[in-house]
Amino acid sequence: MITLKRTNSDDLDFVNLVALLDKDLAIRDGEDHSFYNQFNKIDKIKHVVVFYENDIAVGCGAFREKESNSVEIKRMYVHPDHRKKGIASQVLTELERWAAEIKYPYTVLETGKKQPEAIALYQKSGYSIIPNYPPYEKMENSVCMKKTL
Repeated sequence: MITLKRTNSDDLDFVNLVALLDKDLAIRDGEDHSFYNQFNKIDKIKHVVVFYENDIAVGCGAFREKESNSVEIKRMYVHPDHRKKGIASQVLTELERWAAEIKYPYTVLETGKKQPEAIALYQKSGYSIIPNYPPYEKMENSVCMKKTL
């Protein structure tokens, strides 16, 4: 059984999945991790989606308002044991649907060059690469993207 739950950053399943994400990113980002980590705090996020498979939380994502007309997709993660099943696409679609429901015309996001599977997911989902926006404009590892909803 598959369930998608809309919640917020107080959700314990989300907190636990993000802890796993942060461990993975610390390895991938290497010495750049402390720079990125300062922008990935999860307190007070109002829009979180958690994906459950047989009542077990296996994936998540969130968004925050970036500007008055856009949200930034954040904290996308799928547990390694559950990858290659389309879970990330379903989480992303639900986040985009939610953002559109509250009248945001587009989404933006930042991911890393060392996350080729994330870049592929976003491009497959209709995101286009854009110039890096603050605070990532000087980070060579960053890839910023945008999608009109």
